[in-house]
Formats: sequence, C-alpha cells, structure tokens
Amino acid sequence: MAALQITDIKKNYAALQALDGVSLTVEQGEFFGLLGPNGAGKTTLISIIAGLNRATSGHVSVMGHDVVSDYRAARRQLGVVPQELVFDPFFTVRETLRMQLGYYGLKRNDAWIDEIMENLDLTNKADTNMRALSGGMKRRVLVAQALVHKPPVIVLDEPTAGVDVELRQTLWQFIGRLNREGHTIVLTTHYLEEAQALCSRIAMLKAGKVVALDTTAALLQRVAGSQLKLRLSGAALPASLRALQIPNDSSHTGTILRVNDSTEIEPILASLRQAGCVIDDLQLQQADLEDVFLQIMGGAQK
Repeated sequence: MAALQITDIKKNYAALQALDGVSLTVEQGEFFGLLGPNGAGKTTLISIIAGLNRATSGHVSVMGHDVVSDYRAARRQLGVVPQELVFDPFFTVRETLRMQLGYYGLKRNDAWIDEIMENLDLTNKADTNMRALSGGMKRRVLVAQALVHKPPVIVLDEPTAGVDVELRQTLWQFIGRLNREGHTIVLTTHYLEEAQALCSRIAMLKAGKVVALDTTAALLQRVAGSQLKLRLSGAALPASLRALQIPNDSSHTGTILRVNDSTEIEPILASLRQAGCVIDDLQLQQADLEDVFLQIMGGAQK
C-alpha cells in the first residue's frame, strides 16, 4: 500500500487548467520532493490531497483511504504544514496544540506535545499567546500542529520560507528523525539545496503537468552532467571539443565543457595538450539540482 497515490488528477478553474493529469505514487517511508516554479500547481495539488479542494477528475488516496469517499480516515493519516501563517490569536501555544488533537478525536497527550515543542524549540513559548509570537515562532507552531496527531504522512508546503537558519536546521533534524522512524515526508520548497540534500526522489511540475519524476541521483546524472571550467592560453579550443562547449555563466569568463562522466576528463585534457593549449586553471563543478531544474523547466523534458 502506497503512502500517497495520485491518479490522473485534473483541476480546472473556469478556463484555467491548474492540474492536467497528474499521477504520482509516494511509497511509505519516502522523503519525496515536489518542485516547480510559482503557478505550477504544487499548492493546488496539496490542497486536493488535504481535502481542502476538490479535483475536477481523478483520485487521491492517503494510506489507502480515498480523500473524498473516506475523507475522515484519510485526514487522520495526514499532517500538512501550509505556506500561510494561519493561527487563532486567542490561545497559547500549548492550548493551540491541545485543540488540534481534539480535531482528531484524541485526548490530551501532553508528553508528545512537550516532545514536539522541545524539538522545535518552543518549550519556553508554551504559555505564550499566539499573537505575541514572531513570524518564525508561528511557523514552528504550524509544524507542531501538523505533527501533533502523529500522522504517518507529513506534507510540508514551503515550511522554511522566510525563516531563519536556526529554525531550518532544527526543523530538518526533527523531520529527518521522523522519516527515519518510518514517517513519509512530502516536501515542496524553493530552496533546491534542501531538496537535493533531503529527498530520495523528486517530481517536477510545470504548468500543471509532471515533467520529471526520478530519483535525485538519477536526475543529477541524466540531466545535468558536470562542468569542466577551463582557462586556456596558447591555442584555440580544438574542433573535436567544440561540441562539448556550453555558454559561459556570469561567474566564469573562460571555457566551459559539459562532461557526463569522470572518465571523459583525461581524453579532454589529452586533446587540449595535443592542440597546444596551455591550461592556466581548471575546475570540475558537479551538477546540482538547480542545473537540473533550470534545464527541465526550459525544455519540459520528462
């Protein structure tokens, strides 16, 4: 049984098609990334998963429970951290978390609430009114609310947007622990270095469609390759290597060659020496997820 099964989801708003046949399977225990530019449909998809929006067609299930026909069970299996800072200004942090438990028909579980607050550095704010918290602290409470009923599937929609480095580190340590304990994590983020470091598999959305779906390692290898950055003198780049040349980025004024494997480097250097080129400087830059993202969003290849 998959943690999250999304089958041919379409969502229309009058003439706008926000989602166009999205299908994904997230297995139990995965740390899964959902990436895309603004307007790609990520938040719409999460709203459908959470039962806050209704798809025009298609089906979504959480731990085997359909989010429409079996919505009560589906929502008990799911914790969602939204982008927006939504909170009740009349309650303290602890009261807010106790109320969240009540929404799921659960009695007080102060031991777990205390553990969550400790891991999110909220303990000294437990009796502070929500309206008196900073934006970063309110964000921590949103995360705590999503975790308070111990859901097996946790969806994080831009959880670190606009927060400080300390919270990001604290959050990822705690979420990483939950993932190691068996919780399934689905993450959307514009911090691509976070997705690269944390996610074992990634889907990329563009204009409501899945344009890439693979393991993070496979995406890095298949799409971007590596860059060999050179500063040359003595002779021009030999014709045999010009097919590998890619445009210079803003930080490098020399020659940049695309290499797909480390075994290609020595033949390239041999060709340069044979052509009379002098290598004044050499850097091998590994591909990162930003390279992959920009190439896929530019070409929409799957």
